[in-house]
Amino acid sequence: MSTEHRPPPGPAEAGPAETGQVVSPEGADGPGPAPAATSAFRIKPFRYVFAASAVSTLGTQISYLAIPLLAVTELNASPGQVGALAALGTVAFLLIGLPAGAWADRTRKKRLQICADLVRAVLFGSVPVAWWLDALTIEQLYCVVLVSGVATVFFDVANQSFLPHVVGREQLGDANAKLVAMQAVNQVSGRSVGGYLVQLLTAPLAVAVNALTFLWSMVCLLLVRCPEPPPRRRPDAHLGREIMEGTRFVLGHPLLRPLALEGALTNMACQMIVTVLPVLFIRELGLPEVALGLFLAIAGVGVFLGSLAARPLGRRLGEGRSMWIVGLCVAPFGFLIPFVDTGLMLWPAVAAYLLITFKIGTDNVIKVTFRQTATPPELLGRMNATFRFLLTGSLAIGAALAGLLGETMGVRSVLWAGAALLSVCWLLVFCSPYRNVRELPRA
Repeated sequence: MSTEHRPPPGPAEAGPAETGQVVSPEGADGPGPAPAATSAFRIKPFRYVFAASAVSTLGTQISYLAIPLLAVTELNASPGQVGALAALGTVAFLLIGLPAGAWADRTRKKRLQICADLVRAVLFGSVPVAWWLDALTIEQLYCVVLVSGVATVFFDVANQSFLPHVVGREQLGDANAKLVAMQAVNQVSGRSVGGYLVQLLTAPLAVAVNALTFLWSMVCLLLVRCPEPPPRRRPDAHLGREIMEGTRFVLGHPLLRPLALEGALTNMACQMIVTVLPVLFIRELGLPEVALGLFLAIAGVGVFLGSLAARPLGRRLGEGRSMWIVGLCVAPFGFLIPFVDTGLMLWPAVAAYLLITFKIGTDNVIKVTFRQTATPPELLGRMNATFRFLLTGSLAIGAALAGLLGETMGVRSVLWAGAALLSVCWLLVFCSPYRNVRELPRA
């Protein structure tokens, strides 16, 4: 659940020492070291990358709410169909996530992101057109979220590998903190705006806004003039061998493996909860769409506060120990969410959701920065892909489970299952070397 109710971004990017292609802090487009004391905003290409991410994330948060509401309100979708929509949006990470990493290591990262933005703009733009022609079907929504999910796989893998070439290793912590904070603000504003847009202008027009944001992101990336080192090509390159190298690195690493597994279970639990909320709020509780948007916007507040607290907590508790201590403190509160109602129990559920997303905010700064500094540069795309395969692929599994449980046992049972999983997944980090580690090692 992350930089996108997103899962934490994937591992490892190259730093300045390996690439020699870091822009200067004054904003010039040529190479040069960026002092750690300066803000990442002083780097001109980062400002374009930040702008692209900001507007794209805002639109994504709008459609995050608009797509399921479109299915429920316009197409009368069942809980199973809503779950299928959520699953198809992330199943691409399970299907092509690992090969996408090897492919990303073979090509220019910026070019790959621009192509992915264009594909997503066309796909989401087709939804309001079909609605206007009275030809929109649930099958088209399935196709849109599935194919756009494939484009998102390539975009996310390339994006996480591109950032170190823009800011350099010393600036990664500051850049990640700014990006996570921005994404959190967009979760608040995007989902709140999404609720109002759906209520005032209809869900299809809200999806049209998302299509425009992908075009804006593409333009911003075209303006980035940061030198990107050419991909390394080996004469004995083999796709299967390259995929296995990345997978073995993550799953064989004593510090990366628990992060990947814990993040996958956390994402699965959160996705189970979020998938059934539109059905619970709109159909069972009879609340307006804007109420759902405001509840989901709480995630942005939590992630934002967590992103601000992450580095101070890391200094005070130790970067390694803070990863499981925060999880331990938050674990019991997930059991308040199944009691959500239209009365007083709405507020304890809101508070619980805020605390859960606070933990995600701290994870998205501390854990992402560690992964970006702990992996060799030649493995960047594959490491990102391995993490994305596990973290985002678990979203597809969580959504499918939510749809199945919601159809057979009711939406409240899905909330209880998600809360139970959230209460124990932090143990994977506790039962690892992180239990006694203060300072995290660097590559």
